[in-house]
Amino acid sequence: MEIETIKQSAPPSTWKEKLKNMGPGLVVAATGVGTADLVTSLVIGTQFGMTFVWAIVVGGILKYFLNEGVGRWYLATGHTILDGWHKVGKWATGYFGVYSIIWGFVYGAAAASTSGMAMHALFPIMPLWAWAIIHAIGGFLLVWSGRYLLFERVMAALIGVMFLTIIGTAILFIPNFTEFAGGFVPRVPEGSFMLMLGLIGGVGGTITMSSYGYWLNEKGWVGSKWISIMRLDSKVAYTLTAIFTMAGLIIGAQFLAGSGVSIRDDQGLVTLANMLGDEFGTPMRWMFLVAFWSAAYTSLLGVWNGVPYLFADFIKTIRNQKGEGVQQISGKDPAYRFYLAWLTFPPMVLMFFGKPVELIILYGALGALFMPFLATSLLILLNSKTVVQEYRNKLIPNFVLVGCLVLFVFLCINELIGIFSN
Repeated sequence: MEIETIKQSAPPSTWKEKLKNMGPGLVVAATGVGTADLVTSLVIGTQFGMTFVWAIVVGGILKYFLNEGVGRWYLATGHTILDGWHKVGKWATGYFGVYSIIWGFVYGAAAASTSGMAMHALFPIMPLWAWAIIHAIGGFLLVWSGRYLLFERVMAALIGVMFLTIIGTAILFIPNFTEFAGGFVPRVPEGSFMLMLGLIGGVGGTITMSSYGYWLNEKGWVGSKWISIMRLDSKVAYTLTAIFTMAGLIIGAQFLAGSGVSIRDDQGLVTLANMLGDEFGTPMRWMFLVAFWSAAYTSLLGVWNGVPYLFADFIKTIRNQKGEGVQQISGKDPAYRFYLAWLTFPPMVLMFFGKPVELIILYGALGALFMPFLATSLLILLNSKTVVQEYRNKLIPNFVLVGCLVLFVFLCINELIGIFSN
């Protein structure tokens, strides 16, 4: 994939121009908001009604500060997040290298299978595994042969479909104002604590948050003069993310509550689509399945495009061939294309033979550790002398990032206990 890096001479000055330039934040947020977030919001809405609207708002704010931190590091210093991790210590670079190989192998199968499941429910004309392979190869071809602006347009179209369909479904079940407003008052009913933390920690956050700097560069946003636009880009993205997650909460609270139906995984989303079809007709079933598919496939495409940049940067870093910032990372780099192929083809083995238990355990453990790792590294880097004083962390970003770290460490410990106690 050829990079289309056009260094724009100056940031837009009017609101219309600023909003027209939005893009990288939407890509990273849409990649992070997948079917897992939809399932989580449905489950919590089903069990606790509109109680946790406030938790979705908090989750969006936390993820905004993480995303803004990644973008500010790149724009203020000209260094990628991999450069930053290498400055933190070689252990950090090594951790990412191990994590990326294992994570990519398992995620490649999971993302393709989830996208295939949604399409199979829409068009059961071939086996699920065949749909999964088609989606994986489709993402591979788009990223390999396309350009960033083409990729962004495809993502924007899918994001539009995803938001319109899921929010359109939620509109059928709009709660009364008093019930909705009551959800903004922080409460934690008995038995809901871990679900609440999972909802806050899961709003639009994955490894692809670390790809934000590369997407900013491809958009042509280079230098500290773009920081204010980047912040607006992130705010728009995570506002939409919060709205999307609230839509799932509303559907769970207003439609599933009391039904006795358990929505615990991606297959549960197909069950929900069938229920909507029974209640409102076939067009509603299709609309929800399209929302399911869009959420799944935007996650796949975002990872296929973004994470190979991190891997290519990792290879350049350990070979000591690093140039001046992200400009040296190309979509035509052999390491980029290797990782793109790694995401696409080897995971097909897992689609046929299942997932080895040991690999899943290691994948889960490393995954649980990633968000605390990101929060810690941003706290170190954005308070360091590498960042000019004007763009270093102030009191509020430090406070929020510490809050992120505490939250993710707690979730990490809980996840690790769950993984190794099974």
